[in-house]
Amino acid sequence: MKGVGLARWANRYNRAMTFHFRGALARWATPRTQWALALGVCALVVGSWLALTPPDLLGKADAIGYAICHRIDLRSFHLGVRQMPLCARCTGIYLGALFSMIALAVMGRGRTGGLPTTPILIVLIGFIGAMGVDGLNSYAGFFRGRVPQLYTPSNEMRLITGTLCGIAVSALIYPVFNQTLWRGWSQDPIVGRWRELAVLVGVGVAVVGLVLSNQVVILYPLALLSALGVLMLLTMLYTLGVLLIARKEAALTSWRQAALPLLLGFTLAIAQIAVIDAVRYGLFGTWAGLPIAG
Repeated sequence: MKGVGLARWANRYNRAMTFHFRGALARWATPRTQWALALGVCALVVGSWLALTPPDLLGKADAIGYAICHRIDLRSFHLGVRQMPLCARCTGIYLGALFSMIALAVMGRGRTGGLPTTPILIVLIGFIGAMGVDGLNSYAGFFRGRVPQLYTPSNEMRLITGTLCGIAVSALIYPVFNQTLWRGWSQDPIVGRWRELAVLVGVGVAVVGLVLSNQVVILYPLALLSALGVLMLLTMLYTLGVLLIARKEAALTSWRQAALPLLLGFTLAIAQIAVIDAVRYGLFGTWAGLPIAG
């Protein structure tokens, strides 16, 4: 009888504790609490990163580039005497991706989740391959003649092939993002017609032309936008991870509902940049690019 009494007491205790913890979890799981916690963590992460990185807007853009790009001086364009936040190739990639996604949104692809049609997909893969070939050809230059080069590398070619790759990246990531974010996403191809691809290529031509204008008044906003392109892609990728972990994929119907996952994705993007910045600065002790000749 004594054992039975203890078992009953243990059962009542377990039920009481379960109720208590469920109640506490419910209180912590309210939207207001989630937002307060997310905003607090975001403020801490972003505030710390802003405080420890170089001053002014270009300094912050440099710190973003520092986390994902070698920033070799001779392989970069310059704002007068100041190096751009990203090398020529990365400038093309992230400006190409940013402006291509803007173009796709303007064309009404904001909730389109279908991949490009097969012929266009092959062309886009060719864009990525072109950057790969140019990258390998450029990398061969580090071996000082011991590895043959197909042609003389140049920042102009790095910019062009990087921009083409950025176009391809946007057409591949944007539909996956839409699939994961939205309930009832459209199954139409994100780029289904040649004229739509022509629009994206036209956007890329404009990006290349603006960068090659070598006008400080144009390059300054492009420098900031290239860093914004990095943040955009990282935020999108981390938002996908947040939704998958929370098992909320393809469940949202409005940008208001998407705001919290996007905030968490942005916070994780800044955290990644901050960690890489800290490690790289700890190794080299400078915010300059890698000390490697062009």
